[in-house]
Amino acid sequence: MRIVIGVGAGIAAYKVCDLVRRLSESGHEIRVIPTPESVRFVGTATWEALSGHPVSTSPWDDVPSVPHVRIGQQADLIVVAPATADLLARSAAGLAPDLLGNVLLTARCPVLFAPAMHTEMWLHPATVANVATLRARGAIVLEPASGRLTGSDSGPGRLPEPAELAAVVARVLARGGLPPDLAGRRVVVSAGGTREEIDPVRFIGNWSSGRQGYAVAAAAAARGADVTLVAANTALPDPAGVRVVRVTSAADLREAMLPLAQAADAVVMAAAVADYRPAVRSAAKLKKTGGAPAPISLAENPDILRELAGPLRRPGQVIVGFGAETSDLLANGAAKLAAKGCDLLVVNQVGDGLAFGTADNAAEILAADGERVSVPRGPKENLADVIWDLIAVRLT
Repeated sequence: MRIVIGVGAGIAAYKVCDLVRRLSESGHEIRVIPTPESVRFVGTATWEALSGHPVSTSPWDDVPSVPHVRIGQQADLIVVAPATADLLARSAAGLAPDLLGNVLLTARCPVLFAPAMHTEMWLHPATVANVATLRARGAIVLEPASGRLTGSDSGPGRLPEPAELAAVVARVLARGGLPPDLAGRRVVVSAGGTREEIDPVRFIGNWSSGRQGYAVAAAAAARGADVTLVAANTALPDPAGVRVVRVTSAADLREAMLPLAQAADAVVMAAAVADYRPAVRSAAKLKKTGGAPAPISLAENPDILRELAGPLRRPGQVIVGFGAETSDLLANGAAKLAAKGCDLLVVNQVGDGLAFGTADNAAEILAADGERVSVPRGPKENLADVIWDLIAVRLT
């Protein structure tokens, strides 16, 4: 595939060197187009050595081949990283003061922006409006990562790590040039397994690793959505371009999900939520007494999926639930779909090494309108894309 890497004038440009290397080693043809200001951070010689192609910042170089038009027309994907506040503003306004600006205006392929800037710049109303404009036009604008920025500052604004960016690129290319069908949509995904504390050192939990929910969130980001992932007790790296909220218990998950869902076009409840919690949490570690342990009284947790699919649902919103079953998938799934009131229910078999903690999954997806889709065992990313295919149809 022919990938154009547009490099903005930010300190995070050094990370893009690794991204170019990763994409080149994957067999892609890479053309790097830095902005004139960005070569203060990484010079053209570095980009030429990494990509194997000449590098220019000006549309006036090699005029007979018309690079300002040809490069954009021939690209399969354009990735802009780091996408600075200035570069996002110029792109939203359709300005073309350099070669990269011209290429972005002539592109007929998916365009992926990976923003990186200080937190204040990212949260400024002008940047917020520019990002909204680009997303409304069909561009994929990732959420920046949070963490250490230039100097001692910390917050949202970091460029995602090259490995995570390369994974997003792979997912975008896997769609074969299809436009990002979730551009401009807000989605919320839950993942992982909740933990209900018995005492300060013990809890009631489950085996969910969060891998399926993370795959669902990453797939939505690669399709252009504004994604918030509510993660319960996971040990996975944050997916590139996804805003992550961390929780522990079912109560924490509910507290995070209910307000987030109010602004979402789609909600996917992939987290394994504990049905019960200890009625009383001991403030001190429970000690062995030499006899049978005292029974633990349990209280039922709120049914978050049913709440989201009930009176709290926004008009036109699509709600998706997950059902982990050990037997009778279709019968149990149909009963759960009716009881929860969601639009889609993803039913998968668990136990004996299936689903939890694995890289693959299989599922039956049941719809409230009677549709049923069988997804054979394969990478969890495949199931994630099928889920979003079904959601996208219902959103339109």
